[in-house]
Amino acid sequence: MALQRGDALTLLLARIGRERRLPPLVTVSSDEALLALEAQDALRSAAREHGYTEREVLNADARFDWSRLTEVRQGLSLFAERRIVEVRLPGGKPGVAGAAALEALGSEPIEDVFTLVALPRLDRRTRETRWASALARGVWLDIEPIDRASLPGWIGERLARQGQRASAEALDFLAERVEGNLLAAHQEVVKLGLLHPAGELTIAQVAEAVLNVARYDVFQLPLAMLAGDSTRVARTMDGLRAEGEALPLVVWAIAEELRALLRVRALVDAGRPFAVAAREQRVWGPREGLMARAINRLDARRLTQALHRTADVDRVAKGLRAAQADSDAWLELTDVALSIAR
Repeated sequence: MALQRGDALTLLLARIGRERRLPPLVTVSSDEALLALEAQDALRSAAREHGYTEREVLNADARFDWSRLTEVRQGLSLFAERRIVEVRLPGGKPGVAGAAALEALGSEPIEDVFTLVALPRLDRRTRETRWASALARGVWLDIEPIDRASLPGWIGERLARQGQRASAEALDFLAERVEGNLLAAHQEVVKLGLLHPAGELTIAQVAEAVLNVARYDVFQLPLAMLAGDSTRVARTMDGLRAEGEALPLVVWAIAEELRALLRVRALVDAGRPFAVAAREQRVWGPREGLMARAINRLDARRLTQALHRTADVDRVAKGLRAAQADSDAWLELTDVALSIAR
């Protein structure tokens, strides 16, 4: 059973409390590290409340021996009747042996064993594999990322947990400073709880407490371009430059998004419905909606021109000459990104 709503974890925990039993298998799927860890902590806590006192953690990296999973789940304990078995699959690719083991895991629940699988968010093709479908026979918990528009509300909820509240202006200020980094936002909320008592926080208190903890993520830049958010594009480019991000990585991220846009644009221009074109190019989730908006305002000529300019920036960054490019590669690349956002 897949749970994908924002309150999915809360609903699952409520069901566990109401039924007084845990499902034998829960899979937590997310690319947001903080939210995934908190979900796993909550599930472990619920398991302990129901008498699951022994815990075994299996880190399934590329060298992991998948026979260990069967041994651990079937092994008898001298000290505890109920056990928690955690399988961490950081790469989301189990390989042949791992796929067989996970398929068996989803098909053969073991009494008094609570198995918790943690993996990154899977693309559609991987979700349709036999091993992922087998895991979905248990509870599959998709932990969605918090988008920029929802971040002030998320911060407000965190403040409320420690008896504090702040104005919309203060929440927006804090959200802008952390630039989508949930771990940084969490740390700032905790800091405010230590610095100030319960009650209303003023904008001055928030501004004084919050340092510039922004961690500008190069992979969020293409999303800002697609969304047409020129202010965020400019701020992110400035932040990446100030933090010493490698220019070739930023060039690559922008060029890859431009190539994806050109491929989808070509399919749409050939008469293919956007939804079909996006699926063929493996564009889905929040990015699909943003790309649909971008495709409506960007034609092939403009995209091709931007891609050519990106190639010029790459040459300038490598110390080569590019007649049409600014000598400051960062400024030129910022202008390219803004040309897509505008």
